[in-house]
Amino acid sequence: MVGENPRTGNRLDLVTLFVAKHEPKRGMAPELAAILRMCEQPLSMAEISAHMRLPTSVLTLVLLDMVRTNRLEARAPIPAASLPDIDLLKAVMHGLQRL
Repeated sequence: MVGENPRTGNRLDLVTLFVAKHEPKRGMAPELAAILRMCEQPLSMAEISAHMRLPTSVLTLVLLDMVRTNRLEARAPIPAASLPDIDLLKAVMHGLQRL
């Protein structure tokens, strides 16, 4: 666990996905605007941290504030059980190549 949203009790970790709810506004802090632009598509805390070159301890506070102020939506990562079976995909791909 990296951080916790005190309002909802939801835990945030390095694989929590973030999605922007709004576009950056004029006059917004450049770091916040950069995060919103990055999060037009779901992006994990680890990816945001790497792009921003910020430690996760600092980024957690920023992201929690952005979630609290309704700028970002935090989503749980996709569980591995809901991802497609790789062997099945390979079998389909090989079958299609034989056609």
